[in-house]
Amino acid sequence: MTKPYVYITRKLDEASLTPLKEVAHVEMWPSEDEPCPREELETQAAKADALLTMLSDQIDEPLLSKAPNIKVVANLAVGYDNIDLEAAKKHGITVCHTPDVLTESTADLAFALLMASARRIVEASDWIKDGNWTGWGPLLLAGADVHHKTLGIVGMGSIGTALAKRAKGFNMNVLYHNRSRKPEAEAQLGVTYAAFEELLKQSDFIVCLTPLTPETKDMFNEKAFDLMKNSAYFINVSRGQTVNEDALYEAVTTGKIAGAGLDVFRQEPVSPSHPLTTLPNVTVLPHIGSASVETRKTMMRLCAENIALVLQDEPAKTPVRL
Repeated sequence: MTKPYVYITRKLDEASLTPLKEVAHVEMWPSEDEPCPREELETQAAKADALLTMLSDQIDEPLLSKAPNIKVVANLAVGYDNIDLEAAKKHGITVCHTPDVLTESTADLAFALLMASARRIVEASDWIKDGNWTGWGPLLLAGADVHHKTLGIVGMGSIGTALAKRAKGFNMNVLYHNRSRKPEAEAQLGVTYAAFEELLKQSDFIVCLTPLTPETKDMFNEKAFDLMKNSAYFINVSRGQTVNEDALYEAVTTGKIAGAGLDVFRQEPVSPSHPLTTLPNVTVLPHIGSASVETRKTMMRLCAENIALVLQDEPAKTPVRL
């Protein structure tokens, strides 16, 4: 009996794919860094029974309409805004993602980005590497304190909750805004719900952790930055499309806010000539929120397990509700 065919759009750790290789024939795009070209993805999808995809892969109606055998698409991410869920439902395709397993790693990164932005860590490191450290002064590369400041979390899901726990270790006052109140988090962590505009006005650090939806697209715009303190830092570990980047650039360069830390951009990979990457008070990272070796391998295994289960007519472990 011929095994089902699975195509993976990026080169992944072979050992993490063991559960899948036991039940399917697996092929991968050979690069770890370069995305699978659309033409190649269409060719492979047309003959595949399953796809293991990245956020950079657009899984849409034109692709799925020419892929009659696909039963499951597993996305190597918590988010799945790159997948047309209505099209998947129409074609009877199960969509899976990787929730929960990357919560702590992403919260680590979010807090690290917050601290690096406040204390000018990358700027200070570059200062030495560029040969600029010729003396010492009392305000040399002085940044902002993190401890005892107010943190505003926009998007209080599992990652937001994990971030709040870290903030409490720094004696921070934590506000949050979410579609729904989180009484359990309020009771256990001592966090306080705030309307979006009130959170913007009160917070010293604002971290965006919302999923990308029609409601959250461009929610951080000129009006939002106008409401922030001029000493505030904006941190985005969510999706680049939640931010109007022109408005953010204007806010940073005119002193409306003190700086920003960005792990995501509207267009990725971001160009080194992008205006935001040229600013010393904007710390930029290449979308590495969950990028620890342990977490990424766990995500790979979960994707492999989800596909293997669906191909054997079993329920997936972590399906997206279509």
